Amino acid sequence: MTPGSDKGTTPGGLTERQVADLFAEMNEVVRAGEEMRRTRAAMIQLFADAGWTQDRLARLAGMSQPAVSKQLAKPRAGERADPAEPEPGDVPWLEGRLWGLAEELSEALDGMAQCTRPAHALARGRKRFTPQNMDALRRLVEADLRERATELPGAYRKAYDRIARALDTRGPADASGESGGPSARRELARRIERARLREAE
Repeated sequence: MTPGSDKGTTPGGLTERQVADLFAEMNEVVRAGEEMRRTRAAMIQLFADAGWTQDRLARLAGMSQPAVSKQLAKPRAGERADPAEPEPGDVPWLEGRLWGLAEELSEALDGMAQCTRPAHALARGRKRFTPQNMDALRRLVEADLRERATELPGAYRKAYDRIARALDTRGPADASGESGGPSARRELARRIERARLREAE
């Protein structure tokens, strides 16, 4: 019998299950890092398109100016499939905005919002961004806004109304994607929506 071939343990005295769990945790960290890099790149592109200078973006992002310049050159090289600005019917962007609104609602209501559990499940990867899950989240957000209106800033309702109108007018061919581009756009929209709502409070 070769060392470590025992079913129960591996070299180092760990079981295969323990090693598998360690790798799973590491893979989550790696995926999160890659996701954040894509989100940061999309954010840099978004603000550069809005007229922010590379020097200013580098200072705010804690990056060097050449690194920011390199990020902005990537789309021209065909390395980024999705534009940073939202387009009509951009479902991942709208999903991200709804997700961000749900998280802000949850915090404003001290975790007692009806949308708290699904919003947290999305953040932890326990729920996928399917049309069914997003429709369910939307109904819970609307219920929270209706039932707890006196406890919430008016900006929350205005944000929801804009998101809902856009979702209602999306074409039948629109669908949520799970590739890196839509995922990064969803995360970027989530963060921007939360920042806007906090500004409006």
